[in-house]
Amino acid sequence: MTAPEENQTTTRRRAPGMTPEQRRKMIIQTAIPLIAEYGAAVTTAKIARAAGIGEGTIFRVFADKDELLHACMAEALSPEHAVRELDAIDVSQPLPDRLAEAAEALQAHLSRMGAIAGTLGHRGGKHPGTVRGAGRNESTTRIRAALVELLEPDQAALRRPPEQIAALFFGLLFTQPRTEDEPDLTPQELVDVFLNGALSGGAE
Repeated sequence: MTAPEENQTTTRRRAPGMTPEQRRKMIIQTAIPLIAEYGAAVTTAKIARAAGIGEGTIFRVFADKDELLHACMAEALSPEHAVRELDAIDVSQPLPDRLAEAAEALQAHLSRMGAIAGTLGHRGGKHPGTVRGAGRNESTTRIRAALVELLEPDQAALRRPPEQIAALFFGLLFTQPRTEDEPDLTPQELVDVFLNGALSGGAE
């Protein structure tokens, strides 16, 4: 009678295993912030410690460190996470609130892109598809489409079609100018300027 009970105990203690693809994704998600902090000099040993796995586990799903870095760049530049966040925004909110949430999500996406591309871009070699060419165009198109969905409930109040407004808004986020003597605009301030213009309410 004890054998079945021992088997049950063993079964309960054994954690469910990851598929190679799940493990690969977990390693990438762990590595991205480390690459943003340390650049290409980050070691696979440091990544393994942060992920709570042995270093050898990394090389069961990646051929070498370069393949891991390449995968991390592709993931950081992918629009998937940003599009999911845009899709999750409650469209029953007022338009300024919707766009402020969108701005926050997209600024985080652009910051992540810049951190990874800045640390790894100098390494040369073939870029992932989302960096340039058709991949980059597809990424921008998907983000703009998600922004259009946020704008459509207020389409009647817009001066231009939602597609054009979405393109302008994304372009503003992507190229937001910064000055040394002024703090960056918050998402709410940026949206206010975008929707209401640069003139103050008291201007004639």
